[in-house]
Amino acid sequence: MSPILKGLAELSENSPLAAAIRRLTAAVDRVETAIESHRIAGEEAELMDRQLQALGDDRSRLAVDLDHATARAERLEAANKEVARRIGGAMETIRAVLADRQV
Repeated sequence: MSPILKGLAELSENSPLAAAIRRLTAAVDRVETAIESHRIAGEEAELMDRQLQALGDDRSRLAVDLDHATARAERLEAANKEVARRIGGAMETIRAVLADRQV
């Protein structure tokens, strides 16, 4: 409570002026509380906005990483199929050579 309002309130506790000052003081306190709550809510909203932006950035980075990993997996699968094909061909050649030797 401000010193002026406190001094006026002490003049007469039962006077209508003192009651009005108490109501005014209570109203000012509620306004100050509301302002502080609004300030805190604004700070929390800013924090949430920054976190949301960070999540969006992470999502974008992860999407790029996933695209690269998927492309690499596809290349490895194609290479694996080619190696399997070549091994199969080599095995057939070895079997043919062994069959010719046994004749």
